[in-house]
Amino acid sequence: MSNTVRRAILVIVFALIGVYGLMELRGPQGLPALRDRWTEIRKLEEENANLQRENDYRRDRIKKLEGSVSEQELEIRKKLKLLRPGETSFILPEQPGPEQPKPEQPKQDAAPPSDQPPDSK
Repeated sequence: MSNTVRRAILVIVFALIGVYGLMELRGPQGLPALRDRWTEIRKLEEENANLQRENDYRRDRIKKLEGSVSEQELEIRKKLKLLRPGETSFILPEQPGPEQPKPEQPKQDAAPPSDQPPDSK
């Protein structure tokens, strides 16, 4: 075989390898899947950090309760809704937060209600 034929075959082989590589990178298991994995990893890391902060807060709260009788008493009174003689408690209605749906309002008709019954034909 001559040099030009070898070079042509070599160029064709490298071109095929390049095309195959591009197809694999752009396919469903390629770069889009890698980007999705990175996004999922970032979300899980954030969730882990939030859970770690919550654990630290609860651990500190437990230490505070173990070390202080007055804190224990306040916590028990709050949980069981107990009052000392002569104390008054005010219970306010809960206001819906962003995670709680607001109560549905009755839908109003376009026409205002009148004192007369609707005409029957």
